[in-house]
Amino acid sequence: MCGRFVVARAGNELVGELRVDLVADELPPPSYNVAPTDPVAIVLDSAKTEPPTRRLEVARWGLVPSWAKDVSIGARAFNARSEELEEKAMFKNALQKRRAIIPSSGYYEWQLQADGKTKVPHFIHPGDGEPLLFAGLYEWWKDPSKTDDDPARWVLSFTILTREAMGPLGSIHGRMPVFMDQDHADAWLDPTVDYPRDVLDAAVDAAPYVAETLAWHAVAKDVGNVRNNSPQLIEPLAS
Repeated sequence: MCGRFVVARAGNELVGELRVDLVADELPPPSYNVAPTDPVAIVLDSAKTEPPTRRLEVARWGLVPSWAKDVSIGARAFNARSEELEEKAMFKNALQKRRAIIPSSGYYEWQLQADGKTKVPHFIHPGDGEPLLFAGLYEWWKDPSKTDDDPARWVLSFTILTREAMGPLGSIHGRMPVFMDQDHADAWLDPTVDYPRDVLDAAVDAAPYVAETLAWHAVAKDVGNVRNNSPQLIEPLAS
């Protein structure tokens, strides 16, 4: 599970690294405690142009499918198990047509201690300071309570894909995000791909290699409160 993550760099700084063509207005500021329902900058390739346009857009964390009655359903759809996407009505169409990359600086995971009760949060991040890319899915939802000329009538939302944790990360939690290197990210975003499951499976297989480059350390439990949001949250826990 990935229930909190960090975006320490402003969205515009990612334009060059991710080869973005179009940047949305008013991107969210850096956040050290992104939680479900928060706005986040995500990357997607729009098939409305030829060739596709790579866009950096603002999306709500927690997937809201087009058939949802309201946005509240997204609060429990912030993660999606990569091995079950085709089995879930909420995700299977997005897998075929609406795939995204979520750039981050790292994420938090809570490790259950030997007493079976206490959990200690850890900040997991690239050792070299480069962006950590998560595989995701996105959807557009039309708010039936708003008129067609209301610019807020369309809500863009996303979910982060997870897989079984491998290697040392498995000692912290049983699940981890599906990490993507740049090559897999480009293929994943490509809306012309006929078999996205093959691309995803390749990325899932490669995710442990990305995981091997990560570092982590325990942090203070302050991160558990969504109202806390400062660079101090990612500082190592004092021994």
